[in-house]
Amino acid sequence: MRQRMANTKKGTKAKAAKDGTGGPSSDADDRSKAVKKVAGTEAGVKKKPPYFKNKEKVLVVSSRGITYRSRHLLLDILQLLPHAKKDAKLDTKTDRGVINEVADLKGCTSTIFFETRKHQDLYLWTAKTPTGPSIKFHVTNIHTMAELKLSGNHLRGSRPVLSFDANFDAEPHLQVIKGVLSQIFATPPMHHKRKPFFDHVLSFSVVDNRVWIRNYQVSSDKKVTSKEDLTLIEVGPRVCMNPVKIFSGSFGGPIIYDNPEYVSPNAIRAALKKSTQSKYANKVDSRSKRKLYKEAHKVPRAPLADVFK
Repeated sequence: MRQRMANTKKGTKAKAAKDGTGGPSSDADDRSKAVKKVAGTEAGVKKKPPYFKNKEKVLVVSSRGITYRSRHLLLDILQLLPHAKKDAKLDTKTDRGVINEVADLKGCTSTIFFETRKHQDLYLWTAKTPTGPSIKFHVTNIHTMAELKLSGNHLRGSRPVLSFDANFDAEPHLQVIKGVLSQIFATPPMHHKRKPFFDHVLSFSVVDNRVWIRNYQVSSDKKVTSKEDLTLIEVGPRVCMNPVKIFSGSFGGPIIYDNPEYVSPNAIRAALKKSTQSKYANKVDSRSKRKLYKEAHKVPRAPLADVFK
């Protein structure tokens, strides 16, 4: 029995030495491999950088009291963003920090918040959650896809080409706006809902200190040999956004930009109402002036007025 166990141990050691999986020779081989690996690293052999996976997700949410036109704009933006997630309407008016918690629960890194005031004024918040920055826009000149009925039509879920005006690089606050919009509207290349090609262009332009957004389909009637063979057909929607404030945090924090040219819609409506109220005052003033004029310029009595009585 003891002889058989000794023969088994000898056979195992011989097999390990033959395969190079055990014993002092295998340990020496492992050390030599480690030394070669370290030497190759020190000699300047570049390691392959780890693959960066863009996990950008956008939360699209609105407040209570949103109008039908704003709701249609929200649905149009959801169609343009395959990496977006929609949530229920929020009841909050002041505590916007709740949106950061909702975005964290949804696993989103950016947020688009449609805030409606007085059932007529639309404010659009774009923010990087939860650290910031966040931008507050006043949205005007809204034209949805269903309203325009343009002939352009691109595939849903395809990745857009983002085109920014050169004016975005002119001022610091426009650079911040460009960075936030590019991260929100750029579809991640490895997202499971995206299509692996580009067939439309999202154009962002700065005119009159406002951001104008347009969406165009890239089309061609013949085989494409140069960029002159491509044509752009507008799809929609159309939006004009006036930046109001830029905050360093997400939906709050210190104000890093305040638009001095911005006039609130309440002030515009108050001025219009005041101008209409002056009509009655002008009418009363004109009556009193006419009365004073008649008293100052009385027609003298004619001397022959009683001749034929």
